[in-house]
Amino acid sequence: MSETIEGGCNCGAIRYTIAGPPLAVAACHCTRCRRQSGSAFSVNLVVKPEDMTVAGELAVFEDTETSSGQSVLREFCGMCGSPIRSRLNANPQIVAVKAGTADAPDGFAPSIHVWTQSKLAWVEIPAGLPQFARNAG
Repeated sequence: MSETIEGGCNCGAIRYTIAGPPLAVAACHCTRCRRQSGSAFSVNLVVKPEDMTVAGELAVFEDTETSSGQSVLREFCGMCGSPIRSRLNANPQIVAVKAGTADAPDGFAPSIHVWTQSKLAWVEIPAGLPQFARNAG
């Protein structure tokens, strides 16, 4: 039996369902994700796009400031501004859903850290967790 993940934005205009567990839970330390999350890093549920259904209309910011030269579509609620997911044109086989938007986020501790070359000096990554200076690809 597969687990279903549900979540949404602060105002309720956006709701989503993810069929099954995430492929990974990744903490991204890149400057762009830090700015979007408003925090030291962004914790993301890495899922297949076809496993996610969204109710409501997502607003999109096309982030072109990427190292790959391919944009990242940062999708959010146009009503309350909650970031929901990022779609990477460099890797369309996955989407990165903001873990904090899940209705029950407790079970989603990061299992991998990426873009650690940009991590803030005071952030400590637990020993034994995989980490990549740039990305996991």
